[in-house]
Parts: sequence; structure tokens; C-alpha cells
Amino acid sequence: MRKYFEFEKHGTNYRREFIGGLTTFLAMAYILVVNPLTLSLASIKDYPDALRMDYGAVFVATALAAAIGSIVMGLLGKYPLALAPGMGLNAFFAYTVVLGSGIPWQHALGAVLISGVFFFLLTLTGLREKIINAIPIDLKHAVGAGIGLFITFVGLQNAKIIVNNDATLVGLGDLTAGPTLLAIFGIVVTVIMMTRGINGAVFYGMVITVIVGIIFNLIDMPHKVVDSVPSVAPTFGAAFSSFGDSSFYSTAMLGIILTFLFVDFFDNAGTLVAVANQAGIMKDNKLPRAGRALISDSIATTVGAVLGTSTTTSYIESSAGVAAGARTGFAALVTAGFFILSLFFFPLLSVVTAPVTAPALIIVGVLMVSSLGKIDWKKFEIAVPSFLTMIAMPLSYSIATGIAVGFIFYPITMLVKGRAKEINPIMYFFFVIFVLYFIFLK
Repeated sequence: MRKYFEFEKHGTNYRREFIGGLTTFLAMAYILVVNPLTLSLASIKDYPDALRMDYGAVFVATALAAAIGSIVMGLLGKYPLALAPGMGLNAFFAYTVVLGSGIPWQHALGAVLISGVFFFLLTLTGLREKIINAIPIDLKHAVGAGIGLFITFVGLQNAKIIVNNDATLVGLGDLTAGPTLLAIFGIVVTVIMMTRGINGAVFYGMVITVIVGIIFNLIDMPHKVVDSVPSVAPTFGAAFSSFGDSSFYSTAMLGIILTFLFVDFFDNAGTLVAVANQAGIMKDNKLPRAGRALISDSIATTVGAVLGTSTTTSYIESSAGVAAGARTGFAALVTAGFFILSLFFFPLLSVVTAPVTAPALIIVGVLMVSSLGKIDWKKFEIAVPSFLTMIAMPLSYSIATGIAVGFIFYPITMLVKGRAKEINPIMYFFFVIFVLYFIFLK
């Protein structure tokens, strides 16, 4: 193992890699609760139960997708990167596709599966790596920041801190309501621990919030701590059933598939860049072994869709593990092991509610928005597309829309500024694609 992962070259050892892998798991363990709650639309009380995804099945799919994706990334990509169903992407799946467009969740899984297969084929040709390297670094950072704002907005909504207001679209909710107060408490506790630099603060914040919620009868007491693993049967293979339904083959579904394709593409690229930079792996704005890392992501997305979860992607929380010493793919294997162990703790995790997970969404949003500082705001031709990419995501409630708007404006501002030679031809291709996206698919 030491030789395969080149411990000496990276100045690391088993202890540092284990601690880094554990730290990454603790930092992203919230996804085991947040993802099932999100995909089952648990915060939407009046949504028909018959149309919801099974909570237990999604829990298992989430843990297995995270474990398999992290194992493949560790062994093949050799990056200290853990994978799991992506935040923002799961919100798009649940709130935009299923709830907003009325698309059956089986169809949504089918779209994720197709996007994963297409990603795999693109990666094999080397085209995906070339496209990622062609995207300006400022726009990569803007996409990450925009997703962070979108996730934060979803968290504030789930906590009922921000609610609908007919006069101003959104407004402040009832901050005296029990569940909302519990969410605010969770935010404060998590912020304090994050500020103190405590590893796994997001996870620990959720644990403390659950305990306080149980004490004040806002959360049910779990009947067990450890139990048998829930069945994944309700969601396993459901993606394939969509292919036999004629309604799946529509312009709307094409738009959804392309959205999953583009969002995962840029979300994963941004995370890879951020973590590789922090670990000292990326050189000259290029990722070594990028093809292998991207193949790992593609495999994880495809497997996750078959199991029954939204797009699986690299996690920015891996940066916590890197900060703790992780430098190689061995750390990703450690993280995968903990996800497998978590399968047996379903009873303990199943009592967690939206007010508990909302702080996690908000804090992750803060971490992702930090990439704004890396954008060259002094150059207006860069600032405009970057800002529009970022702000359009929460305001349109669509990650894809934010990406499309920013990628349309980038060639325009650069051309007008006289910097046409700096525009990669691939960006002109995206300009045309996204213009057509707004004309035909929106």
C-alpha cells in the first residue's frame, strides 16, 4: 500500500492518511441524513407518500454510492477525495425535477444514469478532461460559489428561517417556532465549533442539535442504535424502469439529462481543482491523473443511479481531510470503510429532521462560497459572468440556469474587451449550447 500510494513521495504515512480519511468522513457524514430527507421530500408535508422515494432505501443507496465511489477514486485516481451524492445536485433532483416539474423520481434516476454513462464515454475519449481545462478558473470558482448560495438558500427554507412572501417573494419566517429555534441553535453551535477549528464540526453540530431536540420533544427518541440494514429494493434498478415508459422520451427529459450532465461536470471540476490545489497536487491549472479521477466520478454516478440516488460526485469536505494530513487515495479508502460501517446505524440516523440538517446545508454553503475570493473582481469582463453565474443559481432556483447565464456572458464581455485570443474555442461551443438551452428547453 505504501508503495502503491507513494507515501514517501507525498510525505505521508498510514496514521496521517487514516486521520485524514476519518476527518473527511466526519465532515461529510451529514449526507447520510440530508440526502434521504432531500430525495424523499420529507420537508414537503402535503406531498403524496406514493410519489416519494423510500427513505431507508435512499439511505442505503447513499452510503453504498459514497463507499463505492470513494474506493474507486482512491484506487484508480489516487486522490484524497471522497465521493457521495452531491449537495445541490440532490436539491435539483428533488425540488426542481420531481417537485417542480412533476417528473417521477424513477425518470429522474434514469436521467442521472444516462448522464453518468455519457460522462464515462466522454472521459474515455479524453474530451471531458480537455473541456475542464478549457473552462476559465474564475468561472470554475463562480460555479462552486453559486452552488454554495443555492444550498444555503435551501437550508434556510428547510429551517423555515426564510419563507414565502407574496409581496416580496421571500421573507423572514416565525423565529419563535420550535423547529426553527432548533435549527438556529444548530447553526450557532456548528458555527462556534467551525470557528474553533474542530474537525467534524458539521457532524458534531447535528448530533448536539438532535440531543437538544429530543430533550425539548422536538425530535422523536430513537428506539434502537444499531439494527439490520434497510432494504434497497424500493429504489434499486428503478432507473431502468423509466426506459420502458414512453413519457420518458421527451424534450423536458432531454433538458433534465443535459442539466445533470453540465452541473455534475462543473461541480466535480470545481471540487477537484479546489482539493488538488490544497493538497499541492495541481500544477499550472492542470490536474495530474485527471482522466482517472473523472472516470471514478463517472462510475460512482452510474452505480449510484442504479442503487437509487442522485448524482454522486467529489466532495469539497475532502479538504478537511487534506487539512488533517491526507495526501493520497488511501485516505479515500478509509472514508469508504466508515460509510460501510454507517449502514448499521440507520435507526439512530433516521430520527433526524429538516431543522437538524439545515445548519449543515448552510455551513457547507459558506465553505463553497469561500471560492469567491479567488475570482479577479477588478476586471469587469470577468466580474460580470462570474457574478451572474453565482447569483442566478439561488434566484432562479436552478444550478443549470446559473451556469448557462455565466457561460453566455463570458464570451461577450471578453470579446468586447478585446481579449478574444484568450477565449478557448470550447467556450464558444458552450455559448451556442446554452443559448439553445434557453430557447428550446426552458
